[in-house]
Amino acid sequence: MTVWHRYVAIGDSTSEGLDDPDGRGGYRGWADRFAHHVAAAQPGLEYANLAVRGKLTAEIQTEQLPVALELRPDLATVVAGVNDMLRPRFDADDVAGRIGEMQAALIATGATVLTFTMPDPGRVMPMARPLRGRFAAYNDKLRQVSARTGAILLDLGAHEVAGDPRLWSTDRLHANSAGHERIGYALAWAAGLPGFDETWSQSLPLEPIRTRRQRAAAEVAWIRQHLLPWVVRHARGQSSGDGITAKRPLPSPVEA
Repeated sequence: MTVWHRYVAIGDSTSEGLDDPDGRGGYRGWADRFAHHVAAAQPGLEYANLAVRGKLTAEIQTEQLPVALELRPDLATVVAGVNDMLRPRFDADDVAGRIGEMQAALIATGATVLTFTMPDPGRVMPMARPLRGRFAAYNDKLRQVSARTGAILLDLGAHEVAGDPRLWSTDRLHANSAGHERIGYALAWAAGLPGFDETWSQSLPLEPIRTRRQRAAAEVAWIRQHLLPWVVRHARGQSSGDGITAKRPLPSPVEA
């Protein structure tokens, strides 16, 4: 098993950890959880998280990658693209190509790089069904560039459980704590850490079928609490990442 000493995560809100509260007013997330899994197997790991919510792939490449390279990690995660897919125009070749460039740059320094595909958005967010083609194209391109660069690809999008609404927060854009926990476990398995297996891919137990009224009420609540504020913010040219800085900009030891 490869021994790692420094892990750096770059990306957007999912790498930052939304919506997995840490109990101290911030967010934990799958990257933090993955770091703890690595540190449990290899004590002494240092970890930095440069991810900032709302960032497009081009912004991550321009703003975060140079900093990550300066930190010289031997383990890195590069996860981006969802914010691009939510924009009016989306180019899967460009987005996946940029991710491939980031993977290659980190791998060239000797780092092990991990990434993952995205689940079907239609199951989590019915109104996002028109975006299924974008997500499918993104996943296909990401599989191709990861195969070329040698990055480790966790193919979340190929597993039905990844799109189970019960693993997603009420905003339907971010995993909840259970979802982040599962992704962190899956990454530990993909990285070959001892004690991890493919149980992360098992489906959740069947849930009771909701009535039409319950489904309608849930849609209304989501539109009011999450969709409309998102639309207004973007109409004003604002980003959820405005004024936000990386939560863990410098490598520091991972506490047990």
